[in-house]
Amino acid sequence: MNTLYIVVIGILTIYVAYNYYAKRIDRDVIQADAKKATPAKLYNDGVDFMPTSRNVLYGYHFKSVAAAGPIVGVITAALLWGWLPAILWLALGVTFIGWVSDYSAIMLSVRNDGNSLSAIAHKLIAPRTRQILFVFIFFYLLLVAGAFVGIMGATLNGNPTTGLAILALMVLGLAAGHMLYKMKMDLIVVTAVTVGLTLVIVLAGPSGNVYNPPANATAAATLKDAGPVWAMMRDFNKSINEAVTGPYGPLSDWQNKPIANQTGPKEILKFYDPTPNAITGAAGGSGIAVGTTAFITPSLLFWVLFVFAFSYLGAILPIWRYTQPVNYIGFWITALTIALSWLGAALSGVGSVLNIGALSPAVSTFTLDAFKGFDPGQGGMIQPLWPMLFVTIACGAISGWHALIGSVGTSRQLEYETDALPVGGGGMLSENALALVSLMAVSVAGAGGGGGRFAQGIGKFLSVFGLDAAFGQAVGFAAFVIIVLTVVQLLFRVMRVTLAEWLGEQMPVLRNVHVSTIVGMALTLLLVISGTWVYLWQLFGASNQLLAALSLLIVTLWLVSTKRNAAFAGIPMLFMYVTTMASTLVTGYNMWSTVLFPKGQLQTDGFALFGGVVMVAVAALLFVCAAIIAWDGWKAYQGLKGTGAARPAPARGTAGR
Repeated sequence: MNTLYIVVIGILTIYVAYNYYAKRIDRDVIQADAKKATPAKLYNDGVDFMPTSRNVLYGYHFKSVAAAGPIVGVITAALLWGWLPAILWLALGVTFIGWVSDYSAIMLSVRNDGNSLSAIAHKLIAPRTRQILFVFIFFYLLLVAGAFVGIMGATLNGNPTTGLAILALMVLGLAAGHMLYKMKMDLIVVTAVTVGLTLVIVLAGPSGNVYNPPANATAAATLKDAGPVWAMMRDFNKSINEAVTGPYGPLSDWQNKPIANQTGPKEILKFYDPTPNAITGAAGGSGIAVGTTAFITPSLLFWVLFVFAFSYLGAILPIWRYTQPVNYIGFWITALTIALSWLGAALSGVGSVLNIGALSPAVSTFTLDAFKGFDPGQGGMIQPLWPMLFVTIACGAISGWHALIGSVGTSRQLEYETDALPVGGGGMLSENALALVSLMAVSVAGAGGGGGRFAQGIGKFLSVFGLDAAFGQAVGFAAFVIIVLTVVQLLFRVMRVTLAEWLGEQMPVLRNVHVSTIVGMALTLLLVISGTWVYLWQLFGASNQLLAALSLLIVTLWLVSTKRNAAFAGIPMLFMYVTTMASTLVTGYNMWSTVLFPKGQLQTDGFALFGGVVMVAVAALLFVCAAIIAWDGWKAYQGLKGTGAARPAPARGTAGR
């Protein structure tokens, strides 16, 4: 397979889906009206509700939804089943389901006074549905936070200069918000300054590094001598480890030898890791065999706390001051990564077709099989193509996180209703482009875990422009971290809102933004330091797609209640509901067989036993919650069809802030 063909398929998919399907639904079914006052204008408070230019809001929404999902999920699926099933689901999913979920969730909230999905479900389905949805959403957010924070901590710890890039993003994000909204500076000037400086710091990280050439065409280059910035950050990590565990061997020992080596960094915690290489490797490591012991070092814990500090600002500050500008800068870093990767893949593909050596045709060659079988289970797990492909690849095809952030974030910043399609639908289709980059990256890369394959593939695509592939790989790691971390901050913001809306009346202290944010982070930290975060990726996909089905259910009922054609949301909802309920059962079985009873024997590792019990219980809880909501939704549908009456929109007072 040639990467040029993937680029062509991607361009055609995005063009056709937006111009020939999305625009038709927007015009004929939803009937977006630029003259209607949006919640952002009606309730402008400068915190959550704030009219925003669609040029900024598009970047915000895209970067709010594009995280590890379109990278790790796509890479994991391609490694399990091959690149052909992956590209088919990406193309068909985003065309008929993905943009529908993003766009309709935003419009659902806009037409219901800026309320959240839970508040709308309270009136549209049943009062108990709101409470059940709160439980589902909170535990879903906790799962995602545990998985993403673990991934980020390991990636920052394993790639020294990425932490410096994130620190720059934090400072420049604050500066961008101040320049845009306080100093009223021109958007183009602010973009040039903040994005330019971020890029300089990202590129400075690996500058001066000297690499050993790869052993073969599919191997990655290894570091020979570190440049000044890389060495500084590497020494910083070493100093953290030595401050806690005492001095040990020279840099070459702790940098290159396995973590369990006596001359290397000493762990402060260790845990049982049941996950396959494809998943564990995504955490920034080199990949750990199924059923082995993994470690948490002091420097890893430091970077986990650093992720919390970054996210704390995003959770408590007004959206214009930090979250929105940080995600806007992150959007440009991501967009440049996508654009250059697509261009590099296309040029290399042209070089292969026309036999032009100057265009590096070898870069376009797939080393991954097209199809690996219907159930390539490993490590005691079963992995049937249906339903597991459809939850392994979430973001990029369809994602519940998108509907959640669209309804509680993007909808409250929408200046005009007509902005919803380019912002929501366009943002989802743009994420599909990132997922296709990940698919091409894993297909041309020869080694590494999820994050490692992504970075190595990016390095190959950038090498088409004369950039050293190893240098490009280091830049790819920084892009990976920025892509994921800009979303992690939003996880805790939404978790804070969910806690306050769910338990604020019974426990008023949770209405305090600092308390609710710290509670969410403390629970997440417990998952990470106990080691149970490594199990969470298995549950993330299932719970994420279940949330997508739930949001489409609420949208479908809203369309029925307002006497609109609900087929464009209802049919995808039925498919996603059946698929994700089945995948939750498969995931529960996998955790039971690989964590609680590996090789048929009861787990003897205490942390692993605790983590396995918790994860199986959460899987069962999510399944039951989704089943109850489906039953309540069916009864509500029968009532709406029977009466034909439109229900009133929920009062704004029920909205989470």
